[in-house]
Order: sequence, then C-alpha cells, then structure tokens
Amino acid sequence: MWTARVFTLYPEIFPGPLNKGLYGKALKKKLWNLEIINIRDSAGDKHKTVDDTSFGGGSGMLLKPDVLGKSLDSNIKKNQRVYYLSPKGQKFNQKKAKALSKEKIVNLICGHFEGVDERILETRNIEEISIGDYVLSGGETASFVLIDAVLRLLPGVLGNETSKEEESFENGLLEYPQYTKPQIWEKKSVPDVLLSGDHAKIKDWRLSQSKDITRRRRPDLWKKYLEKDKK
Repeated sequence: MWTARVFTLYPEIFPGPLNKGLYGKALKKKLWNLEIINIRDSAGDKHKTVDDTSFGGGSGMLLKPDVLGKSLDSNIKKNQRVYYLSPKGQKFNQKKAKALSKEKIVNLICGHFEGVDERILETRNIEEISIGDYVLSGGETASFVLIDAVLRLLPGVLGNETSKEEESFENGLLEYPQYTKPQIWEKKSVPDVLLSGDHAKIKDWRLSQSKDITRRRRPDLWKKYLEKDKK
C-alpha cells in the first residue's frame, strides 16, 4: 500500500481535502495510507522550540537541524527516500509523479519560516522538490498538490483507469476540449465531429486539438513533443 508520510508543524491541517471524494473513499478502503508526523514532538525543551535565527544574520527563522533530524530518524527506516518541498528543488511534473507512485513510502518535509538548516539536507540525503516558481508560506499546500498528483496514478483510486491515459501531460500534450449536454448552450453547439459516432475521426480531432492548444499555450511542451516525436 502506497504511503505518504508528512512531517509538519501543523498536523491539524491534514488530511484536509485528501479525505474528500475519491481520495477519501480510497483512504477508507486502505488503497493508500497517510501518516502525519508533528515535528514539534521532537523538540526537547519545555517550550517545544523548533526554530532559531540564522548564523550570519538575516530576516526570518530556520527549522533547527537537531529537532528535524530527531523527527526524521525516529520515524524513517533506512533506505527510505525523503523529500523536502522547497522552491529551490527540482520542478515537480507528471514524470516525477509517476516515479513517486512506484515507491512504497514517500516521506515529505513541510518547511516553514525561511526553510531548514542546510546540514539536515546534506546528512540525510534529502531531495528537494518544487511545485512551481513561487513562494508559499509553508510546505503543507505543496504536499497536497504532490500527493494529489500521485494518488490518481495508484490502481483503483480513480475507478476509471483509462481516463488517466487521455489527460494532459500523459502523451506530452495538453488535453483537448471536452463537451457535455446540453448539445446547444447559449447558441453555441458541440463540434459536429463529436456527434458523428465515428471514433477514428473523433480520435484524430482530439489529437489535432491537443497539438494546437499545446503549440499556442505551451511552446516549451510543444518543443519537447516534437523532439520526442523525432526519436
């Protein structure tokens, strides 16, 4: 069973949206597991201090390496991968989500303040992951995004396994436009090809739409798609 183990200063935030809809049902069915570790429990003083000022000066506080190190060491077995959600990390994408879905346990550190002491990253061989080029107040929001992206790849969670194959990024392209009833809404009709019943034509139309949207909106993805297509 795939497990997300989250190290956080705010355990009350979880499971949050992960306990709703299909993910919540899958959690109750034990198709996946969520473990929440309160980093503050590993603080040794009576005030449960988890942060301190940076050597060399500067604004903000850092998570203390002794507290975070103790929290990790008390809950993680040898050879388990650990990830720190950080804007300095490697950009998270669908390929990474697939890789994480193959792991049995994914340990996620949710940072706060100005981040963590660099030594904890070095001594525990922690990989940094970024969900985008922006700064959040804490890693909890980022952890929801990462876990969400992985859960939909786990067997049995979504129910309709074939739908995953047609989603954005699965073939390197953005998803094609989709329509439902009513057939005519505010004088706009569904494209005729989708009403034709010709599955080959529908497939071709959807692919052409995906290519056009990707080319216009995400030239970076379009370039990668063309390079991949040449191989």
